[in-house]
Amino acid sequence: MNIVIASGKGGTGKTTLALNLARMIDTDVQLLDCDVEEPNDHLFFDVELQKQEDVNILIPQIDVTRCDQCGECSEICQFNAIAMLEDRPLLFPELCHGCGGCTMICPRNAISEIKKQVGIIENLTSGNIHLIQGRLDIGSMMAPTVIRAVKANLNGNMISILDAPPGTACPVVATIKDTDFVVLVTEPTPFGLHDLVLAVNMVQALGVPFAVVINRAGIGDDDVKSFCDEANIPVLIEIPDDRRIAEAYSRGELIIDALPEYKNLFQTLYNKILEQIQA
Repeated sequence: MNIVIASGKGGTGKTTLALNLARMIDTDVQLLDCDVEEPNDHLFFDVELQKQEDVNILIPQIDVTRCDQCGECSEICQFNAIAMLEDRPLLFPELCHGCGGCTMICPRNAISEIKKQVGIIENLTSGNIHLIQGRLDIGSMMAPTVIRAVKANLNGNMISILDAPPGTACPVVATIKDTDFVVLVTEPTPFGLHDLVLAVNMVQALGVPFAVVINRAGIGDDDVKSFCDEANIPVLIEIPDDRRIAEAYSRGELIIDALPEYKNLFQTLYNKILEQIQA
């Protein structure tokens, strides 16, 4: 069972929810940090590194002595990684997505492929939590590639919590695609509602079941709840605006450890997620 914790915007408490939900589960659980541009789930646990591996893509290498400047490689490239000049092709490796189309289409076999590292995957453990995090190389734009490498470690015999990147762009789509359920974390403010609507549209387009959690309840208005009621979107729980939660987070502590009275709330959340999936 794969549960994604996502949000339409940063700062809503998405990572806080993912961490505490994973911590609350007593059996072996996977926690996948798919926010590969700045993974931070490991900061909240005493982790032990088990394995590290590189994430590579194959990029073209052009033999200009065999190239006849036909331009077919530049025409097939959807990311403008190859431009054809009058006398030679010009390659932009940082734009290449490693699809291999140029290699396949070249009539002179002038294009071969070489490996380019775009990130790393780290497998870590902390008690019953198996943390898998991706880390995108500085300067690389291949976040979805690294996220897919993180998800390749999913274990069907465990419950898996996926901490998605914020927003609704390609990295979030790569995280949510082919999962079982999405929890959208929002806050009761105009900004929270605006970006929740974007996130709802995205998840509906992907066809993945979802529900909403309202964090910092009480700070704004009821527009988020009204939107969910009108759109028939389940609101699983509301987490109150409690300064102690922010203080615990700033110390690198989990809510259910620092404030045990919140454990029942996260147990309720987990039970409702199971109900939604079974329904």
